[in-house]
Amino acid sequence: MRRATVILRWSASVTMLVALYLIFLVVPTEADMGIVQRIFYFHVPCWWVAYGGFFTVAGASAVYLWKGSAKADQLAVAAAEVGVLFCTLGLITGPIWARPIWGVWWTWDPRLTTALILWAIYVGYLMLRAFGGEGEAVARYAAVVGVVGTLDIPVIHYAVRLLQGIHPAVITTREGGSGLTDPSMRWTLLVASVAMLLVGAWLGVLRVRMQRIAAELAVLGREVEEGGGG
Repeated sequence: MRRATVILRWSASVTMLVALYLIFLVVPTEADMGIVQRIFYFHVPCWWVAYGGFFTVAGASAVYLWKGSAKADQLAVAAAEVGVLFCTLGLITGPIWARPIWGVWWTWDPRLTTALILWAIYVGYLMLRAFGGEGEAVARYAAVVGVVGTLDIPVIHYAVRLLQGIHPAVITTREGGSGLTDPSMRWTLLVASVAMLLVGAWLGVLRVRMQRIAAELAVLGREVEEGGGG
């Protein structure tokens, strides 16, 4: 796992540098929204990483509920932390982009509202894991939340098309075309997305390592206590 961490760290660093170069020096400025539209290349990849993290939570939680695997449970917690981090970044970058365009920092648009609900679900998951204790029952309750929470993701994805909101459909418009008219825009989004995914994967691997070390230390601590008591 240490080798994977090193590979992910360097891959994420190099890809992110390329993405920053494309975003600020290559991709053209969008005609209607101007330079503020460049935050799009951070905003959208953050949400994709968040979705990936939450789907990983669901998959690992399902394995935990089925087999009781401690490793799957550790992966679920790590993925939830990464997912909440990037979901938070998505909720921050969105208003920064929206303020010059919509004239407000926040509006209860269907996509924004359902995205906030998704964030609240997985913050609740992490709070349950942090403050609910270390028993198996808590882990199983949290696993159910981790699985059910992903049902909100398709709602977020299709809210902009099925419900009347003001959130733009940029990648695929409501009319079926693409809002990214210049090929360099699509390439920049692709590279930025890969960079964010690598950063998310690197953070996830780090968190899994930390959880496994913490679990090993907890076992050693109990053995020392039992030995001292004997």
